[in-house]
Amino acid sequence: MKKTLFYYYLFSILLGTSIYFAAFFEVQLPRFVRFYVNDFLIIPIVLTTSLYLIRYLKNNSEFRLSLTQVIYIAVLYTVIFEYWLPKFHPRYTADYIDVMLYLLSAILFYFMQKSTSI
Repeated sequence: MKKTLFYYYLFSILLGTSIYFAAFFEVQLPRFVRFYVNDFLIIPIVLTTSLYLIRYLKNNSEFRLSLTQVIYIAVLYTVIFEYWLPKFHPRYTADYIDVMLYLLSAILFYFMQKSTSI
């Protein structure tokens, strides 16, 4: 159980990269995978990377992100990718399911971070 967050982080990067390359090479994926899986994976990837960097810079291997910080990042992603960018770029669309996925994955990260030491 000690390295659960680290393994989830690696799995998320590999899965997200695979989905990206599959889309790039026009491999047909189920709609759910194409449109939602990476939205669920991105918040833990960003937060785990941030956690590693902060721990390194502070030289504190016990540092944890607070629930407020975790939720702030999820809300920031929501505002940028679900509100602001859809107004200016046709590639982005506002989707309430994405908002829920950002928040669920942020909460998952928070509890995984609390219960593991990486």
